[in-house]
Amino acid sequence: MDPRPDLRDGMPADRPLRVVAVHAHPDDETLATGLTLAHHVEAGDEVHVVTCTLGEEGEVITPELAHLEGRGEDLAEHRRGELDRAMRALGVRHHLLGGGRPRWRDSGMAGSAAVQHPRAFAGADPEEAAAVLAQQLTALAPDLVLTYDPWGGYGHPDHVQTHRVTARAVELLGAQGAVAPRLMVVLVPASWAREDRAWLAGHVPEGVRSPAGGVARVLSPDDPYPPGVVDDAAVTHTVMDTGALPRQRAALREHPTQVTLHDGWYTLSNDIAARLPGREAYAVWPDARDRLAELQGVPS
Repeated sequence: MDPRPDLRDGMPADRPLRVVAVHAHPDDETLATGLTLAHHVEAGDEVHVVTCTLGEEGEVITPELAHLEGRGEDLAEHRRGELDRAMRALGVRHHLLGGGRPRWRDSGMAGSAAVQHPRAFAGADPEEAAAVLAQQLTALAPDLVLTYDPWGGYGHPDHVQTHRVTARAVELLGAQGAVAPRLMVVLVPASWAREDRAWLAGHVPEGVRSPAGGVARVLSPDDPYPPGVVDDAAVTHTVMDTGALPRQRAALREHPTQVTLHDGWYTLSNDIAARLPGREAYAVWPDARDRLAELQGVPS
């Protein structure tokens, strides 16, 4: 059992907690924080997800839906349906940033031409977006807010922007005299990342293909890790709950344009195998900034 505390440590114990996760695109909520969301749903807490864009630039791995790739609004509407079904599977309440339809759209991967779109989220004024989110958070009055680390996990511009906007929104709540929620950023301890690659090496059969025909690949211990994999010392809290995995898996199954689910693991459009280990890790923000900067640098 991991010695670090659960997210409810220091939280009110006499009532259900209110938890809000803020994510960039449909499926991010389940991939990055799905176990935690399911864990809190199972505990009887009130759980919400705010999604900043509808993933207009996402790659489509399902052959029968391949015609949607590159058709931003059509893909967005399809992914909205996937997201709605995934939220029901998780048992959480869902909101789009800014209301019924997102004010901003998917910016695409780093270097994509989509970042030049006038509504690209990565190019949004962070103060404007943070004010919109702060208004929604005020109405939800969360105890805990979850979002990405300052690198956005693996560097996606919208993930980085979501971290920036969410951190600023929580600051605004405090500046307005409200009781600011505890902000937690998702991290992956380096020891977990190594364990997961070793597990995958022993559990992913050779030649497993995705719906699009790609072959699942297991990264070696020597392959680079994304920036969201950090020294274990940077992690302050963990969620360890294999009992919540069925909800997470059920939600991932509702994102077939993006995720191919297997027994204990999954692949995305890059065909790299990733484990579903029944654990997620976090650090309190901005308290963790200095520690992360000391260990490996933090982007501005």
